[in-house]
Order: sequence, then structure tokens, then C-alpha cells
Amino acid sequence: MPIVLQALVMGIVQGLTEFLPISSSGHLILVPYLFKWDDPFIDSLVFSVMLHMGTLVALLVYFRKEWLVLVPAFFSAVRHRSFRDDPDRRLAVLIAITTIPAIIAGVLLNDFLEKEIRLAGYVAATLVIGAGIMWLADRTGRKDEAMEQLTPTKALILGVAQSLALIPGISRSGISISTGLFLGLTRESAARFSFLMATPITAAAGAYEFVKLIKGDAGATVDLLPLIVGMVAALISGLAAIHFLLRYLRTRSLLIFVIYRLVLAAIVVVVILGR
Repeated sequence: MPIVLQALVMGIVQGLTEFLPISSSGHLILVPYLFKWDDPFIDSLVFSVMLHMGTLVALLVYFRKEWLVLVPAFFSAVRHRSFRDDPDRRLAVLIAITTIPAIIAGVLLNDFLEKEIRLAGYVAATLVIGAGIMWLADRTGRKDEAMEQLTPTKALILGVAQSLALIPGISRSGISISTGLFLGLTRESAARFSFLMATPITAAAGAYEFVKLIKGDAGATVDLLPLIVGMVAALISGLAAIHFLLRYLRTRSLLIFVIYRLVLAAIVVVVILGR
């Protein structure tokens, strides 16, 4: 398959799976494995940066109204050292709290995890583990609290959970939504807060990879066209995934995603055994 078409497929996969609770990092490992793609561009750092930029832009575009309020609210909370009487300041501070565990985990573990567990068999196992967590959260969570009822302690717990998404197959949105459900949030509130707290982490991950990129660790030399195709595909499919999931979870459970993860894991195991 031409590299531009591979970039298109990977961009669509990144955008959809970054926001649907089925693991983008897992799919970016499995898709080349299942289709036997071995072009170094697909695994290159420069392509990874562009895919991250696509999903970051999707978050910023979709939640632009919220961020135009939350960014100045955060600086106002820092300046006045208070957020209790302002819901916007409070939400901004809670989102900031969630980033702390993920940044620490990313600095300490990201390079190790990228090298040691990027294997299809590991991803199949974590897909199943993530499916079990999602099923249990959806079955046992109270689902009666709005996002505005979150406390700093619950925000920190969500941040710790989000850091587990460094493990391919777990899924940032999946583990964040599941933890939100365990903490009593409604499905839609858990998903919305998951997307909001993913924004600074996605920006940090993109910045981290960009720093490595400008240091000369590009990973492959490629033309500009597949980079742009991948980024735009990630942006458009990411916007569609965010819109779909927020509407879907207003009235439906996570069961369809649990089933998808189990089916995909089974397919991966069959392929591994067959090879």
C-alpha cells in the first residue's frame, strides 16, 4: 500500500481511537502488525508528532469555548490563590491537578514503556484488562454526579488513572471514563471531563516528542504529503469521535466498546498463533 494511504489509515485510526475508549497506542501498534506494514515512516517520531498535533487540534477546536474560559480562569485562580467561589476557576484547577501524576509518570516511564511493551501480544492482554475495568465501572458506578461535583481528591485519582494510559491497550479515555464512573460521575460527565483533562496531557506529549524531533531523532526521512495527510485525518476523525462519544454516552452504556476490545484481542491472538 502506498505510504500516503498508510498515513491516511493511521491518521483515521489515531483520531478515532484516541477518543473512543479502545486505545490509540494499542491500535497504532496492532494496525501495522496485522497488515504487515514495515515502512519506518509509520513508526517514526516525526509521524507520531503529527498525529498528536492532529488530535490536540481536535480537542482545542471542539472545546474551544471551554478553553477560552478555563485558561484565564486558571491564571486568575493562581493570582488570587482561590477558586472556591468561581466554578470556572475550580474546574481549571481540577484539570491542572489531573496533569501532575500523568506528567510524572510520562517523564519516568514513557521511554521504557515504548521500548519494552510495544508487542501485539501485550496489547491483546491489556485490551482484555481494560475491557474488564470498563465493564465493572459501568456496572457498579453510581452515575449520579455532574462534573461540577468533582473534588480535588477525585481529580487527583483521575490523574493517577490517566497515567496508566501510557500502557498500550489501556486507553486514556477508557481508564479516565471508567475511573469517573467508579467515582460516581454520569457517563457523559466522565467522558467530558476525560476530554478536558486530556488536552494539556496531549499537548505535553506532543511537546515532548517535538523536542526529541528537533534534536535530530526523527526516526525516518519522509515527504511532507503523508505527514499532512496523517495529521488532517487525525484531526477530522478525532472531531467525529468526540462528538459521537459524548452523544452516545448520554443514553447508552460502554458495553459496545467492551465487546469490541474483546473481539479485537481474540483476533490478535489468532493471528499471533497463526504466524
